[in-house]
Amino acid sequence: MTDLLLRVVLLGNLGVTAQVTSSAPPMLAPVSKVRFDSVDYRNVVHWTPPTTNSSSLQYHVQWKIYGEPQWLDAPGCQRIQRTHCDLSAVTSDPREWYYARVHASSRPSGQSAWALSPRFSPRWDTQISPPVLRLNVNERGIVVRVKPPRQTVRKRHRGLLYEIYLTHPGGQEEVFLMDCCSSKLPLKRLRHNATYCLQGQTVIPLQAKSSARGAVKCVTTL
Repeated sequence: MTDLLLRVVLLGNLGVTAQVTSSAPPMLAPVSKVRFDSVDYRNVVHWTPPTTNSSSLQYHVQWKIYGEPQWLDAPGCQRIQRTHCDLSAVTSDPREWYYARVHASSRPSGQSAWALSPRFSPRWDTQISPPVLRLNVNERGIVVRVKPPRQTVRKRHRGLLYEIYLTHPGGQEEVFLMDCCSSKLPLKRLRHNATYCLQGQTVIPLQAKSSARGAVKCVTTL
């Protein structure tokens, strides 16, 4: 009889234990869409938060070089609440390929699994900005002044070129080529009291790479 009672008590305790274990909170869902967004070598990792209503989510970001085993904590991106992290300082070598990964944590849900970005190359994956054009009209025509992209781009690509697209009043397009050392382009022999529109594009000849065209700017000649 004593043995029977002991078995009943043990089975009851096992049942209680199983019930407590099954009621433990599930692991936090991982973040998604971890990716690098890079413009002019400013390499920023973005991600989408997990599907949870928690307002206490914090994110932890790590990075590593492709082929290296060790993950490193991203400076300034531990226990953050924003959904992006600037990794420009640690992913600046254009010869390397990089990965980033992110996990979320909150109370009482705990910690999510790591979510990995696609492989990233600052050399090939950064988008180059078009130049900014400033237009001045005088009696001789239009003077185009060019403000190039960020200094980082100019330092890494000393052979930068700028293509300036001039659209005439009749719709025909003319293209002018400038090197990075030129700051202005005078356009003469234009019709008086006519509207001309211009756009700029940055070109990296050694990589056969170019930016999108910049915003259209129009002026009317004197």
